[in-house]
Amino acid sequence: MISVISVVKLRMQWIEVKVVFDPPGHGRADRELAADLIADIFYDWAEDAVGRADCHAVVAYLPEDSRAEARCRTLESKLAHLKTQSGIVSRVSYKKRDDEDWAHAWKAYFWPQKISRRLVVKPTWRAYTPAPDEMVIELDPGMAFGTGTHPTTALCAAMIETHLKEGDRFLDVGTGSGILMIAAARLGAARVCGIDRDDTATAVAAANLKLNSIEPQRYELKTANLIDETSGTYDIIAANILTRVILDLIVDIRRVLAPGGIFICSGIIEKNQGQVIAALRNKGFDVLETAVKDEWVAIAAGLKVKGGR
Repeated sequence: MISVISVVKLRMQWIEVKVVFDPPGHGRADRELAADLIADIFYDWAEDAVGRADCHAVVAYLPEDSRAEARCRTLESKLAHLKTQSGIVSRVSYKKRDDEDWAHAWKAYFWPQKISRRLVVKPTWRAYTPAPDEMVIELDPGMAFGTGTHPTTALCAAMIETHLKEGDRFLDVGTGSGILMIAAARLGAARVCGIDRDDTATAVAAANLKLNSIEPQRYELKTANLIDETSGTYDIIAANILTRVILDLIVDIRRVLAPGGIFICSGIIEKNQGQVIAALRNKGFDVLETAVKDEWVAIAAGLKVKGGR
């Protein structure tokens, strides 16, 4: 079961908004997808994402100001739309809270975690002694999504480790905290590029790249709408997003994927795996690998060689 806590930082009183929900399916991925869809409602109001707790709800903290009433009505309207569109039944409650340092409360739950055969994600405030073959990624997610602990991130990182070759050009679509960019750079990519629609995320990613001593000439960050403004081609492209976004991306990915390149996509719940695979094949991709973790799926696919195989 899932809780997502979003925070708007302001030194004042807060309104705690708790949305308890019942997803249409019974699997863990169904619960997490429902939580993500509800959390998305708070996206434009939040400056910090402060982690997930083990409860079947989404919790957010909104400043008690002149915008609060309108935001609560907007929330209720969008929750009603989710019920109609996705079958997510929810109920919402409100509670006043005094100002606290919500933005750092989540750090108590973030510990070093091995996300692939060699890669370990370590929060900057934790100590960790790596094994001789391990590569440590120092991370402070700050105000961006992405601690590296979600199964979809681990699946992507493992596939990047498998398929990336020394000197490859790497693109991360929806880069968040920059963790996959750092992983690719550590694994030997010559150049890494990250795109996110949120300029806060790209700023956090830049800070994390610097924290991990990735040279400025090796990376580029853009605040843009996915790959609309992307030029050039890349050997490996990763998109750890939701199924519906991946389906929209598949055609555009072809434009920026180098010959022989590989597209790695994740954020797909198991029941949507067939839909994504069918869409990839329909657009000329060969599925090279699939992996599943906790009901989440990642897929690695390459464009078919002209004339077939």
